[in-house]
Amino acid sequence: MAGQQLQVLNALDVAKTQWYHVTTIVIAGMGFFTDAYDLFCISLVTKLLGRIYYHVEGAAKPGSLPPNVSAAVNGVALCGTLAGQLFFGWLGDKLGRKKVYGLTLLMMVVSSIASGLSFGHNSKSVMATLCFLRFWLGFGIGGDYPLSATIMSEYANKKTRGAFIAAVFAMQGFGILAGGIVAMIIASAFNARFDAPSYKVDPSGSTVPEADYVWRIVLMVGALPALLTYYWRMKMPETARYTALVAKDAKQAASDMSKVLQMDVEAEPEKVENISRSKAKFGLFSKEFLQRHGLHLLGTSTTWFLLDIAFYSQNLFQKDIFSAIGWIPAANTMNAVEEVFSISKAQTLIALCSTVPGYWFTVFLIDKMGRFSIQLMGFFFMTVFMFAIAIPYDHWTHKENRIGFVVMYSLTFFFANFGPNATTFVVPAEIFPARFRSTCHGISAAAGKLGAIVGAFGFLHLAQNQDKAKADAGYPAGIGLKNSLLVLGGINALGFLFTFLVPESKGKSLEEISGENEDKAAEEEGSSYNERTVPVA
Repeated sequence: MAGQQLQVLNALDVAKTQWYHVTTIVIAGMGFFTDAYDLFCISLVTKLLGRIYYHVEGAAKPGSLPPNVSAAVNGVALCGTLAGQLFFGWLGDKLGRKKVYGLTLLMMVVSSIASGLSFGHNSKSVMATLCFLRFWLGFGIGGDYPLSATIMSEYANKKTRGAFIAAVFAMQGFGILAGGIVAMIIASAFNARFDAPSYKVDPSGSTVPEADYVWRIVLMVGALPALLTYYWRMKMPETARYTALVAKDAKQAASDMSKVLQMDVEAEPEKVENISRSKAKFGLFSKEFLQRHGLHLLGTSTTWFLLDIAFYSQNLFQKDIFSAIGWIPAANTMNAVEEVFSISKAQTLIALCSTVPGYWFTVFLIDKMGRFSIQLMGFFFMTVFMFAIAIPYDHWTHKENRIGFVVMYSLTFFFANFGPNATTFVVPAEIFPARFRSTCHGISAAAGKLGAIVGAFGFLHLAQNQDKAKADAGYPAGIGLKNSLLVLGGINALGFLFTFLVPESKGKSLEEISGENEDKAAEEEGSSYNERTVPVA
């Protein structure tokens, strides 16, 4: 490498795992715990919202959210997340990671509480208020993606950086799990206190007035973990890489990291100045950026986009898939609160058996196997198991085969999380220069959320029965659940192919990966890293 590594950055790269690594994982990870809880808990209570606000007297089935309302309630937070990822990603590079880090958490806390207080005189006004507040909840969540990933990558050592970033993201699994457990506890408590008959016995009486508190409490609980970590997030110093390489304040970077590492670190202001002078200066939308990092950004964005179409479709609509195969009892055989419990139980079991273990397999193996291998493997097995579910779909609908279906379905989640769902988060935080790192991660993550929106809005309509008479109320005929699962399998296969655009970053310093310290002469000659995207054995 032509450039010289600053002592403060080298000290971070070679530091042994210390307490500050653990605290950074917890502080950043609790944001992701909250993100996952808030984004996915809505799927646990949408059936309840339909029963409360869209009950039709004399109908054979319980009330359900109209198609446009269901799409809005499920998808509006994802729209806010996309906007937040782009905005806060850009802001993190302009103002610094720390300055905007607390703001995202505060938005999540306020919006979570406010969502549970959604008000109105009729169903339309309650849903409109809920959607408005969940958009801003998503906006705050969006900021957490690029900022948490960038902060963790810039604090970590190069030997275990992948595990540390993946551990932050793995808290998402616990957030999904917590959402299901909280909903089960609340539903059990309300069902014990306010007993009600099933819908089949008494359509109106099956939804007690107190059920309106259930969904509100579930949504509001999401504010607690974020609120608990706000103080510590505000106490974190700015990352040395931003302070030294972007803000060019060598003394402050050395001072901050001396406290963090508990050792004396030389400031080296002259070296910072030399690096600044010799380093090629190019903008995000320049021809030079396109030549050096264009394919990498395309790779991180497309793989995240394709992954999230499948991942969010499966997560947000598990309840519909489980109902279709009979794993959740028919809605008219339960009261409103019992249905919340059944949906929550099914999703909790999936999270416990596949989602959470998948994340932690990635944490333990990412710095051994590498990002590229894990992502390629994950997309491959997601494709295999999705086709294994979809092609003999009728076989899985028989009662005696339901356990087999749940096992196969769980394996797609396992390999999503021990695969691209984790690596698409890790890699963009490593491969771009410090001055673009947060922005490029935000762009990649926003592409992912665009995929999530496609999944959330599209799967609702695609999965409807091909016979319009059997489709849910208000929906046009779709292509059926079997064909929808085949489409998701094809999307996973595309993710496998686009992974070949993503470089391997295992075991290298951030500056080595991104060419951060290369001088202009070295850049003109090109570097071996930029000529190769796929790791060579």
